Amino acid sequence: MTDNPLPGSVQQMCDLMTGMATALVDQPDKVRVEAETFETETVLRLYVATDDLGKLIGKQGRTARSLRTILGAAGSKLQQRFSLDVQSE
Repeated sequence: MTDNPLPGSVQQMCDLMTGMATALVDQPDKVRVEAETFETETVLRLYVATDDLGKLIGKQGRTARSLRTILGAAGSKLQQRFSLDVQSE
């Protein structure tokens, strides 16, 4: 294990969110993930086309909640805290 696992683990989480989001939307070429690291957590901002925002949020926010649950579970394996912010382009 390296002394600073953050950059690789953040990239893994970005890749995970990109893969799941592209499978859910109609315009996968518009999917983009940016990461911002703070002291206690890393925030992943998931950008999608405006028309696809509803698909990613889902009925009553269920799809977004599921994505956040997966991100949290994967992050706990890496002993890091991640949060997800879904936005339109």
